[in-house]
Amino acid sequence: LHMGKTMKEDLTVVVKYIKQLYPPEFNVFSTYAELYHNYFASQAKENAECHLEDKDIYLLLSWVHNIYPKDMRKDHVLAEELEKVKLGSLLPSSLSKELEKKYLDSEEATIKTSLSKCLDKEIQRWKDDKEPEKLNGHFQSELLAIFVIQSIYSGQERAKDISAAVGEELSHRLSKLLPAFLKSYKDAFEDFKEKSKKHRYYKPILIASINTCWNFRDYAEKNMAEKDDNKASILSTLGDIENSGFDVLLQQLFVQLKPIYKKFTENKWDSSNEIMNEIIKTTSKHISDFRTLKDPFCRAITEKIHARLVKEYIVRLLKRKVSLKTPAQQQNLAQNIAKNAADLEAFCASNGSQATWLNSALPKLAEIIRLQDLGAIKIEVATFATIYPDIRKRHLEAFLYIKANLSRSELKSILGYLADSTASTSPGTPLFSNINVS
Repeated sequence: LHMGKTMKEDLTVVVKYIKQLYPPEFNVFSTYAELYHNYFASQAKENAECHLEDKDIYLLLSWVHNIYPKDMRKDHVLAEELEKVKLGSLLPSSLSKELEKKYLDSEEATIKTSLSKCLDKEIQRWKDDKEPEKLNGHFQSELLAIFVIQSIYSGQERAKDISAAVGEELSHRLSKLLPAFLKSYKDAFEDFKEKSKKHRYYKPILIASINTCWNFRDYAEKNMAEKDDNKASILSTLGDIENSGFDVLLQQLFVQLKPIYKKFTENKWDSSNEIMNEIIKTTSKHISDFRTLKDPFCRAITEKIHARLVKEYIVRLLKRKVSLKTPAQQQNLAQNIAKNAADLEAFCASNGSQATWLNSALPKLAEIIRLQDLGAIKIEVATFATIYPDIRKRHLEAFLYIKANLSRSELKSILGYLADSTASTSPGTPLFSNINVS
């Protein structure tokens, strides 16, 4: 700092007062500038060849790449004269590269160690079994994400302050640390999930951990290129953590719902409205616990519930437990299904589900039951298969068991129509793919 300040001030005096006292051919400014530069460069080289601490390497590289060429040589008083002198770098290229490598290796290792310690602290917090803090009504463990993201971001910014090239190289190296960290986080999360079920605050800790994923997801979405493989890896790992957490949170609800759904077929769908009310009431109790999830996750888990409720209803319709021979009986069942579907849709929508793709499944199945004209049934089946292309013959055949007044030839005709209309590609949001027909 002293040498830099002295050189800048002295050369300023040379430009303003001394240069004009000599004939132009003396190139007095060049003489001063070269002598000052050579001395400064010799001192820099001498320092670079010593054993330096990390902060000293950073400071020296900052002088070589940033402070000396930009703050000093681009000074508005000196720039024009220094441009004529063509001074070189403070350090030889080979020595500069050697220092850069030391800096990059050290910075990468330091941040990697820091992230590892941070994860260890988070795991210890889980083991301590204390209720996570709440922020705006949501359980949170945000210090983890903030610390990790800030460590990586700060490292990138410090490196950029040395030079764009050094910044780019460190960014490239650090971009691999976040995917690796999140995979370790996922492994720790799975371990906690399996081994700590008896913890008092088991579910709140799971919810806080899921909420933490949002900060990482938001960072990756906003700061990483779409085609970056690291981004894809990060989002995939976060999705795994979130879905794994959702599965645990929903486990108890789905166990409670199973015997209630069985009542549909046990009662021949006669008291289906009361059964649907019981399903909604049971589900509602659990959804209130999920309000401590951040809004995007609360919506996502509600949509998982929505899909499960519709799917379980369809499973009961495919059980071949009810066979109705008269149009009047079929119309009555169709009305019950349509009413149940409307109640289910209203409940899920009121709780934030945006899975509107599910809304036409039950009403359209009710319509197939209601219709008696063979041509109309075929059209409805074809429309249904367009919306839900993963429906297969085995599903439709089990469902049409309800319509006992169909002849074998009519049944075969409808099933054949489905085969002609069903797309071979699996849909992005499957409904029937995971439904097995006995």
